[in-house]
Formats: sequence, C-alpha cells, structure tokens
Amino acid sequence: MNKCRFCGSTLKHTFIDLGMSPLCESYLTEDELNKMEPFYPLHLYVCQNCFLVQIQEYVNPENIFSEYAYFSSYSQSWLEHAKKYCEKMIEKFTFNENSFVVELASNDGYLLQYFVEKKIPVLGIEPAANVAKVAQEKKINTLVDFFTEELAKDITEKYRKADLIIGNNVLAQVPDLNDFIRGVKVLLAPGGITTFEFPHLIQLVKQRQFDTIYHEHFSYFSFFTIDKIFQYHGLKIFDVEELPTHGGSLRIYGCHIEDSAKYVSETVRLLKNKEMEEGITDMEYYSGFQEQIFGLKREILDFFIKAKNKNKKICGYGAPGKGNTLLNFCGIRTDFIDFTVDKNPYKQNKFLPGTHIPVYHPGKISEQKPDYIFILPWNLKNEIINQLDYTRKWGAKFVIPIPNIEVI
Repeated sequence: MNKCRFCGSTLKHTFIDLGMSPLCESYLTEDELNKMEPFYPLHLYVCQNCFLVQIQEYVNPENIFSEYAYFSSYSQSWLEHAKKYCEKMIEKFTFNENSFVVELASNDGYLLQYFVEKKIPVLGIEPAANVAKVAQEKKINTLVDFFTEELAKDITEKYRKADLIIGNNVLAQVPDLNDFIRGVKVLLAPGGITTFEFPHLIQLVKQRQFDTIYHEHFSYFSFFTIDKIFQYHGLKIFDVEELPTHGGSLRIYGCHIEDSAKYVSETVRLLKNKEMEEGITDMEYYSGFQEQIFGLKREILDFFIKAKNKNKKICGYGAPGKGNTLLNFCGIRTDFIDFTVDKNPYKQNKFLPGTHIPVYHPGKISEQKPDYIFILPWNLKNEIINQLDYTRKWGAKFVIPIPNIEVI
C-alpha cells in the first residue's frame, strides 16, 4: 500500500503521472547501449492530510547515490551562491573558530570550502564515495555515509553537537524523512541553527517545472508542509527566504522549539498566508497540473517538428537529471537532438539514460555549428548563454523549454 512518508496516510490523489522513466543520473557507456535498461513509474501523489507531494521509493537510495554523476562545483553561479551564504551566516550568527559546522549531502565540498577558509571546523556527510573523494582531496573533513538518526548520535559522541547544520537540495532526496529530521534534532546544539534549501512546490506548479521531478527526488515541499514536519520533530522554523536558485527555492532557518531566544519572523507569517491564498491546502490546487504539462509537451514537440522539417541542426547543452525527465517524457531522441554537451568529464562520452543521446565536451558545439542549442539546465540559462556567446557568429539560437518554449 502506498503510504505518505511523513504522516502515514494512504495516498490516493495523483499530482502528476509522467509515465515510465529511467533513473535520471544513470548515464550509459557504449557497451551498455544494447542492454536492458530499467524504467520505473514517475508518478507523484499528494497526501490529502499533510499535502506532501511525493513519489514511492522504487529504488534503494544506495543504488542511486553511492556513485553519483553530479558535482556541484561545475556551476560558477552555484559556487557564488555558496560563498555568499557562508559570508551571510558568519556575519548574521557570528560563527567562528569555536563553532562546528556540519553539511548534509556536502557533495564535492563546494560550500564547506568557504568555512574552511575562515578556519571554522567542519564536517561533510556525503554518501557518494566518488564525489566525497573530491572534497577529501581539498582537505575537507568528509564522512562517506547516509545521514540518519543513528549517524547523528555517533557524530555527537565522536565530535560534538553542531552549531550549524546545512542541507542544500537534500531534503527532496531522503526517503525516510522522519528518521532524517530526528537526526537533525539530535545533532543540533541547544542554541544551534539549521538551514535547508529546496525547490518551492509553488514555483514548480506556477512555472510548469515538471522536469524537476525524478526518482532521486522523493518529496516536493510547500512551506506549509515542511513547517508541519519540523514542528512534529520538535524544531521550529523561525525565518525563511525566497531564493531564485533552481527555478525558485526556499531557504528555511530552524532551531529547537525550546530555543526562546529566536523569534519567528514576519516573513514566516507572510509566506504562510501567501501559500494559503494560492490554495496549497485545497486538493483542487493539485488537480490541474497534469493537463498543463501535457500542453507544454505539445508546445515543445511542435518546436522540434517545425525546426526538423526545415532541416535545422539542434544540439543540447548540459546533461542534468532534469533534462532526462524532459527528454524521456516528450520522447525526444536523436531524431530531434543530435548530441548534447556537458562540462562535467564524468558525463562526457557517455549516453543519456533512455534516449541514448550522446554527451560530448562543450568544444563539440563550435565543431558542429548547430542552428539551435536546447538548454536543458534552464535554471542556469544566463550563465550558459554568456558562455556560448561565440555561437552568435554563425547565428545560433538558444531554446529554453520551461515555463514556456522560448527561442532567444
């Protein structure tokens, strides 16, 4: 039986069903192209009790995250975001050499490196050994493991409780949400702070960001629901910021419910009201999304069919997880996109899951001179368009698929 991963209610209401899709980070080598590829349902439900939008756990997280193809440091704008965050936290909460900072899903050390520069003791927790290795080579203290309540107890004994616990884009990727948040409660020092960043469900709906749905993302959060989850586990959200990252994210600031020194900000109240006005606690809000996305799929395919009928050459830029959801759902293969490119050497000379579009080094673009460049990580479109400024020489145009198909 399909049960809500937070409150245990039976899930009956579909939010969106994107059909069958492969795991979005399972890039293929040439030898694997003729082997059977597993596809799993990409079917999201919404809980009528706590309004958590979620997918069933079809695949064990160990199979997804133990060897991972995503390295945070390949995006310049994401590094700048991390650096600004570090400066802000030190200034706002006066963290120093006597503090202890822990990041959950610390990836390649993209963020903790800035705390290390300030001589602040850190610990990264990262389940993907290949990614953690990069952080360890940068001399960032990193533990290769999944964060759980059990691990939180071990860290508390071996090190101490954390003054700051950071989790950027990790909450969505946790199948056992309750165990994870219990771990945060255990690890957090009495006067400590935790911040989490995650894509905001309201933006997903408003901007038609269906491609941010994949098997690695088990849950999709509104502020209403995350606030409920934190409260249940003895934590309070005392502040929140709306960020432009990943197509529109929230950064929440949490502390122990018992911490009377931190007052709940006006911003929290305003965001709660805003979500209520949008209708976040009304099942009606969730029921129209499927049709909207079918409409967007037709718009995207219409662009490709028209361009191909004029013999235009189209390539992709980037090989992000979200791109694989979009391409598989729309049925876009090498009949429409000749190839894509990515700065991450880990993905180069491999093939995209499901669609088998080849991935090359970005140099392939100047060699092939495509008419259109289809930007798959549309959340980084400005950074990418600036990088590819040289393609204007032969009149290449950029295509952005979300929230509407747009040719630049």
